[in-house]
Amino acid sequence: MKKALLFILLLLVATPDVQLQAQNRKTKAAKTSKAAAGTRWTPEKANAWYKAQDWMSGANFTPSTAINQLEMWQAATFDPATIDKELGYAEGIGFNTMRVFLHHLAWEQDPEGFKKRMNQYLDIADKHKIKTMFVFFDDCWNKDYKAGPQPAPKPGIHNSGWVQDPGGEPTSQDSTMFPVLQKYVTDVMTQFKNDKRILLWDLYNEPGNSNHKENSLPLVRNVFRWARAVNPDQPLSVGLWAWDFEKLNTLQALNSDVITYHCYDDTPAHQRIIEILETHGRPLICTEYMARIRGSRFANIMPLLKKQNVGAINWGLVAGKTNTKYQWDTPLADGSEPIEWFHEVFHPDGTPYRQDEASVIKRLNAEKADAAIEAALKVK
Repeated sequence: MKKALLFILLLLVATPDVQLQAQNRKTKAAKTSKAAAGTRWTPEKANAWYKAQDWMSGANFTPSTAINQLEMWQAATFDPATIDKELGYAEGIGFNTMRVFLHHLAWEQDPEGFKKRMNQYLDIADKHKIKTMFVFFDDCWNKDYKAGPQPAPKPGIHNSGWVQDPGGEPTSQDSTMFPVLQKYVTDVMTQFKNDKRILLWDLYNEPGNSNHKENSLPLVRNVFRWARAVNPDQPLSVGLWAWDFEKLNTLQALNSDVITYHCYDDTPAHQRIIEILETHGRPLICTEYMARIRGSRFANIMPLLKKQNVGAINWGLVAGKTNTKYQWDTPLADGSEPIEWFHEVFHPDGTPYRQDEASVIKRLNAEKADAAIEAALKVK
């Protein structure tokens, strides 16, 4: 961990962001609140946007009836009733933000139907006073996928059916797919570029994962370019997650309007990451945290994030077909109940996995920062 944090520090020292901030403060032009097409937001614009939002808290959301992005978004298995019910659970503890993964294959099958389902999801979320971060691409888990019925979960295996997008062999990102992927990103973002129900566009989840490494660079570079050409009202970001991916981290950090990141570590390590990343002078949102067995819990990390005014989006809302209540690397092949859930907040019937955690979450979301943090820390 120390080596990883040293790398982040070296990366940020070499980053022109700090120099740009100093220059921007001296120039009247940098104070403008409007960015031109193809232009990264200034720190001033990003911070003004963040200040206008409520403190962001919520979860990465897949309904419990979907094993992956395709099962969530394909017409035959889109499940608005379950989405409505489970976002109601989220509203009940004060969550106001969900991070939701899309998939280009669901769009490719039926672009207009796909966008109608996105709109229907957004209507449901809005009813529950929840804004959404949509994620376009993802290098995590299974590289192969197909349209139609999705596989059943493998007992006790974390994310056994989750699929990459665009996937393929990690040794070669197939650039012949780029025209289709560009059309997908452009079509979806153009449809929703002014939609206030959408908080942020998270363009690519964990680029370089699943041994893709630097093969993901061309798609990261291009998805930023495609998104800038649309020039949405919402900010763009690609989250930092693997601190030794020097080229990817540099590309992500220097093109994101808002700095998003993942951290499943305990309090001291997470605090240090915040201290380093805040040198960018831009808002911070943690878009993945909370792995109980690793010491990343609601009782210690959520108060830290609120105190630092960092958005807090944990992994998982309702236990279901993704099987993310099981650990990444410790499957239970018989599908028995784990000793302690890895992720997730609720059982499918809406009962909290731990009532004390649900109380902490609700209190932090409802109270002023100092009182909420003090109350939450007493639960530890």
